[in-house]
Amino acid sequence: MTEIPTTGLQLRSLITANGTLQLSLRSVDVPTPRDSQVLVRVEAAPLNPSDLGLLFGGADMGAAVFTGTGDASTVSATVSPGVLRALSGRVGESMPVGNEGAGTVVAAGASDPAQALVGKTVALLGGAMYSQYRCVEVAQCLELPAGVSAVDGASCFVNPLTVLGQVGTMRREGHTALVHTAAASNLGQMLNRLCLADGIALVNIVRSPEQETLLRSAGAAHVCNSTSPTFTDDLTAALVATGATIAFDAIGGGRLAGQILTCMEAAAVASATGEYSRYGSTTHKQVYIYGGLDRGATELNRNFGMAWSVGGWLLTPYMQEVGADEVERMRQRVAGEITTTFASTYARHVTLVEALSADAVAGYAKQATGEKYLITPNA
Repeated sequence: MTEIPTTGLQLRSLITANGTLQLSLRSVDVPTPRDSQVLVRVEAAPLNPSDLGLLFGGADMGAAVFTGTGDASTVSATVSPGVLRALSGRVGESMPVGNEGAGTVVAAGASDPAQALVGKTVALLGGAMYSQYRCVEVAQCLELPAGVSAVDGASCFVNPLTVLGQVGTMRREGHTALVHTAAASNLGQMLNRLCLADGIALVNIVRSPEQETLLRSAGAAHVCNSTSPTFTDDLTAALVATGATIAFDAIGGGRLAGQILTCMEAAAVASATGEYSRYGSTTHKQVYIYGGLDRGATELNRNFGMAWSVGGWLLTPYMQEVGADEVERMRQRVAGEITTTFASTYARHVTLVEALSADAVAGYAKQATGEKYLITPNA
């Protein structure tokens, strides 16, 4: 068995009282797993948008300063006074980062479930994944099928469970089709594959002709480009065709959520057979904001009747609502389809040291479609 070191590197994010973000690598002790725990040699961990919020803390990364080399590399950036006030709870606390990852179990506690995972490749969820070693409870692990690598399984939780949760929310709330924005992202492509597999009508909203082509080549039937002069007509036609009355919006700010509601109302009116009502259609229209690619204000031009709602959606509350049995069914489906329906692709693999380089930070800070980064802590 591979010798286990006493210490390992871990990526940390600190915001100081004077409003400075500091990213650095810290040498931390490698723990000995307790009875129901396993020690995982982390081999791959994705940089998800949800990770960047904690990693950057709202700092101005466009003016970041890079110093040091190797394990002593650091990144510093300024946090505005307004953002600093909102983050007062984490000021002065050096925080590990990384929601999910995958690797090899190199040691385990005495329990039978823990011992059964020794030598296995597992995906794990539990924070602090931008670390060379991570000790977690067995329940936080998902054993990957034989032949599935840590890179293949690194994104087993956040994106796959999110798309399953969105489809589950659609069904639980009585909708039959859905709309998704930023649809050419890794998550968006995953949702498209899931909907195709499960026979669910999906309206994909993208921002470029290249993204349209990408999704259509993957079998998407309804793709609307929000930068097109015919966008609202195209979206309304897609909503008439699919009957979609629920949307999951990764953008958040700007006019898009309101445009979706407006087009949903137009589609409902076009399909209506009853008398005209000055209050609009009785069809309930729902937009859930689950991301913040645009941090600006959400603008609603209220011309979509009275039967509508805009709210927030997060994966963790959804899993708490549906319960452990349903979550386990979701996890097992992900494990079985991790190289097909729930496969992820990465534009670049970086080590922990490389993750603090100027070119890498500039790359993953953009959150650009098709440019997802993967950290390989033990490369």
